[in-house]
Amino acid sequence: MDNNLVLTAQEIEELAERFEAASPQEIIEEALRRIPNLTFACSFGAEDVVLLDMLMKIDRTANVFYLDTNVLFQETYDLRDRAVEKYGIPNLRQVLPLLTLEEQAAKHGDALWKRDPNQCCSIRKVQPLQQVLSEYDGWITGIRRDQAPTRANTRVFEVDSKFGLVKVNPLVRWTEGQVWKYIKENEVPYNPLHDQNYPSIGCLHCTKPVKPGEDPRSGRWAGFDKTECGLHPTA
Repeated sequence: MDNNLVLTAQEIEELAERFEAASPQEIIEEALRRIPNLTFACSFGAEDVVLLDMLMKIDRTANVFYLDTNVLFQETYDLRDRAVEKYGIPNLRQVLPLLTLEEQAAKHGDALWKRDPNQCCSIRKVQPLQQVLSEYDGWITGIRRDQAPTRANTRVFEVDSKFGLVKVNPLVRWTEGQVWKYIKENEVPYNPLHDQNYPSIGCLHCTKPVKPGEDPRSGRWAGFDKTECGLHPTA
């Protein structure tokens, strides 16, 4: 194996080539077969509720986790509860930062997200993600290529060199229209903020509505040269 990966780099490349044109469900099924110790990082965004619906139909005992930064929108917490009611999700895991908001304020000052959103994301998202992913051999994400230029070269299966495991991206070829078509046709619960011009929903303090014609991720960290929280490579 390469760098302790459950699959070799060559095997991952072969999977990426073979499943480039496959359906998301076929990609998920192959990922579960080839990577038994697999987890799904669910943000409860539009793409992720689609994947959650697919995953629960394929294997309702699959591992699922969400990063709870303690400053998610109430609508996101409500959606989590609706999803649990609909699917059960017996292996849903809440992943919290090591620091509470009060501890973070005591150490770094109040409202760190206003002064240094990169550090805030590192504390509340990246470090907890690193910790939880260290327990798995692969993870599923809801990345789509057309979401941002930083995601344009994403593969269906790829080596995640940042976290040292296999990364599976079943929706890379899908458009936003395909995502919403699936949500409507399958009656998938989704965040009502999407109906209020929030295409990308993160933390309460760092997400705002997007005006028609604006980049879908321009509502994240407005006023900063930042469109990613650090969970995914930007190159």
